[in-house]
Amino acid sequence: MILTELTSVQAAALPVTEFKAHLRMGTGFSDEGAEDGLLESLLRAAIAAVEAWTGKVLLERDFRWVLAGWRGADAMTLPVAPVSGITSVKTVDLLDWETTVEPSKYRLEPDTHRPRIHATGTAFPSVPKGGKIVIEFDAGFGPSWPDIPADLAQAVLLLAGHYYDYRHEARPGEGVIPYGVSALIERWRSIRITGGRT
Repeated sequence: MILTELTSVQAAALPVTEFKAHLRMGTGFSDEGAEDGLLESLLRAAIAAVEAWTGKVLLERDFRWVLAGWRGADAMTLPVAPVSGITSVKTVDLLDWETTVEPSKYRLEPDTHRPRIHATGTAFPSVPKGGKIVIEFDAGFGPSWPDIPADLAQAVLLLAGHYYDYRHEARPGEGVIPYGVSALIERWRSIRITGGRT
């Protein structure tokens, strides 16, 4: 299974102004904006970490999911949430010949934690021997920062602030989520007891 981001978060969608306020950075100085590049990179790192811990895509992006076969005869859980739409489904054979699956053959079951793709008939189309399935979809709470649930947005700012505070230190063993962040994201974490097969 390979999950690839086809688009990235635009700089304009990052809450740099809110992050500056969170850090209580001064304004009106001649070098104002000099640290914007650093703040953007810390926000991107914090977003990536929160997304990895929760399995939720915070800001809307396009994804491609490649897998060797269907993980169920007529329904399958998508790897991240929330998913707003499925762009395309294709089967690909050993020679890389693609066959587009008609949109009428599947449907999206939206869910905050475990969105699923369902076959509209009795089963998904067959995959050529040695072939693969390629699913492209849109995921995320929305295109702008206010679309993100408040607790997840606050978790990103706290974590980015933590990164900012310790940006000059090498701290081995600092892989633990800071307590305030873990408390905010706990309800968003999805426990997969089925190994992701359905």
